[in-house]
Amino acid sequence: MVKIAVLIDSEFEESEYSKPVEAFKEKGYEIINLGLEEKKEVHGKRNKLSVIIDKAVKHVQVDDFDALLIPGGHSPDKLKANKEAVSFVREFFLSKKPVFVICHGPLLLVAADVIKGKKITGYKAIKQDLIDAKATFLDKEVVIDDNLVSSREPKDLWAFINACLKKLAT
Repeated sequence: MVKIAVLIDSEFEESEYSKPVEAFKEKGYEIINLGLEEKKEVHGKRNKLSVIIDKAVKHVQVDDFDALLIPGGHSPDKLKANKEAVSFVREFFLSKKPVFVICHGPLLLVAADVIKGKKITGYKAIKQDLIDAKATFLDKEVVIDDNLVSSREPKDLWAFINACLKKLAT
C-alpha cells in the first residue's frame, strides 16, 4: 500500500490538509501524519480541524513512505525552525520520491536548501523567498518539476490534487 507522509504542525491550512488527504484515502493510500511530537493534537489556523500526529518526524525514515505532502498555513514556518523536520524534508526531496507542497509549504524546501534551479509556485507572499533560494517562480495553479508538485493556494486545490494523484499513479 502507498504510504503518504503529511508533515504538519499547528496553524496548518485546513483545506490544504483535508482535501488532498480525503482524495488520497479515496484511492486507498495510507496517510501518516508527521509532526514534532507523537500523539500531539495540532489545530488548523481557523480552529475548524484538528489532527493527531501519528509519528514524530525524528523517529521515521524516508524509506517508510512513498510520497510527502506539506500543506500551507503557518505550519511550514513553524516546522522550518526544527532541524529534524528540515533534515527529513531534505532527505525526502533528494530521494526523488514525490513531494507535494502548497501555499506556504515550499518554505520547508527553502529551509532544506533543495530548490535551487527548480520550477515552483507557492503563495504570493513567499515568491521572493523562492526566488532568493534560486528557484524559478511560476505564477500558475500547479507546477510540476520532476518529483515536485507545487500549488499556490486553496483555490487551486483541485488542480493540485489531480496533479498529485497523477504523479502517484506513475
